[in-house]
This record gives sequence, C-alpha cells and structure tokens, in this order.
Amino acid sequence: MTSLTGQRIAREGLTGWAQFYDSLETRIATPDFAAGLALVAAIGAAAEQAGHHPDINLRYTHIDIRLTSQDERGVTTRDVQLARAINALAADAACARPAARSPGSTSPWTRRTVNR
Repeated sequence: MTSLTGQRIAREGLTGWAQFYDSLETRIATPDFAAGLALVAAIGAAAEQAGHHPDINLRYTHIDIRLTSQDERGVTTRDVQLARAINALAADAACARPAARSPGSTSPWTRRTVNR
C-alpha cells in the first residue's frame, strides 16, 4: 500500500476532513461528554475491526481525530476507508460535522509553546 497524493485525497470527497501533512484530520462536535465518549467507543470498535487505529482527543464538546498510516508515512486507502466509517458513525450519533478547515488553518494537533 502506498501513500495517496493530495489530489487523490481531494477526489475522495471526504466531508469534514482535511489533509495536514501526512494525516487526515477532523473535529466532530458533540452535545456533551457522554455523547462524545459513546462515539469514541463506537469509533474504537470500528478501528479494531479495520485493524487501523486513529489518534483521538476527546473533549467536553468535541472530538478531534487524526488518521495516518505510519508504515507508509502518509495517508492511504485505509485512512480514507476509516474516515468514511467515522463519518457514518457520527451521522448515526447525530453529531455535528463542521466544514473542513482551510489549508492555511491550524490543525487541532498543533502544539503551541508559551514564551515565558
């Protein structure tokens, strides 16, 4: 399996997902922590079944998800397939899907340093 180009990823038409360097990322709004936790559990079950595991950051009002294929150091069809499954799970859970971030926007995974 090889990593996909940016153009190929764009052609996949993943709603709410954006490519950042070697990953696909999204934020899913949740009504509360319990709903987010239930969605994370469903995503975990889908990931186990697929044998492909996302990075997940659960917050009170949203979940940040990052997909990457570390063995290929980029995005592969495994990531696209799991992104589609996550979209379906979020829709079933009636969680909001934000619009994809613009290419110049900051990834939720970017660490900011504080100057002291």
